[in-house]
Amino acid sequence: MQGKGPIGVFDSGYGGLTVLKEIVQRLPQYDYIYMGDNARAPYGPRSFETIYHYTLECVQWFFAQGCELVVLACNTASAKALRTIQQKDLPRIDPSKRVLGVIRPTTEVVGNYSHSGEVGIMGTVGTVQSESYPIEIAKFFPGLKVYQEACPMWVPLVENDEYDKPGADYFIRQHINRLLEQSPQIDTLLLACTHYPLLIDKIRQFAPQGMTILSQGAIVAPSLEKYLANHPEMAAKCTTGGQLQFYTTDSPADFDNHATRFFGKPVTSKHLDLQSFKC
Repeated sequence: MQGKGPIGVFDSGYGGLTVLKEIVQRLPQYDYIYMGDNARAPYGPRSFETIYHYTLECVQWFFAQGCELVVLACNTASAKALRTIQQKDLPRIDPSKRVLGVIRPTTEVVGNYSHSGEVGIMGTVGTVQSESYPIEIAKFFPGLKVYQEACPMWVPLVENDEYDKPGADYFIRQHINRLLEQSPQIDTLLLACTHYPLLIDKIRQFAPQGMTILSQGAIVAPSLEKYLANHPEMAAKCTTGGQLQFYTTDSPADFDNHATRFFGKPVTSKHLDLQSFKC
C-alpha cells in the first residue's frame, strides 16, 4: 500500500517561502513541510557536486517524513541538482516519488509575456553560470533571445533587511542597467531567485516603464496545481489537513524572525540536525 504524506518544499534558506506562500494560497487543502538549509546557505557560490550532495540529503529527509512529492523552491538546487536526482537517485530510492523544481514551470511560460522577443534573467551567480534558463527556455521558445545578469548583492540586501532602504538603490539600478546594456529591447524581466520578490518595489522603480516583471511563486503555484490535476495518483498521496510545518538547520528564532517577511505571516519553526539524520 502506497504511503501518504505532506508536500515537501525545500530551499537553501528563506526564499522558498515566497513560493510556498503562493502555493498555500492556491492549494490550501494540502499539508506542507518547509525546510530551509540555512546552516549551509548560501548555495549559490558552491560547486555543482556540493549542491547536489546537500540537496539530495535534504530530499531524502523529506522522504523520511513521509513526503511523496518534494518541490525544490530554490533556483540553485533546481539548476545544479534536480536533473541528477530525478534521473539517477529516484529510480534507486523510490521510482514512485517525485521531485520537482522551479525552473521548468517558469521557462514553459516566460516567452508568452514578451512582445519584443527578448527577455532578461536576474539571478544568483550559481544560477546564471549554470545556463539552465537559456537552455530550458530554448526548448519552449527557440526564437526568444535571453540575456542574463548575476546579482550577487541582492540576496544579502534582503537577508540583512536592506531590501526596502535607500542603500539598496545603487545595487538594484546597477544590475538593471547592466542587463539593459546587453539589449535595450528587453521587455520582460524574470526574477530567477526566490528572494527577489522582496525587492520588487525597488526593481519596478528602476526598470523601464511598461516592463513586465515576473516572480516565480505566481508561476510555480498554478503549475503545481496543474501537475496534481494531471497526476491524480500523486495528488491522492498528498495529505489534506491544511497543516504547515517549518524546519531550519540553523537557529529557529533567527529563522522565524526573517521568515515572517518572506511568508507574509508569523512562522514558528523547529531545528533540524541533518547530521543526526541517516539516509
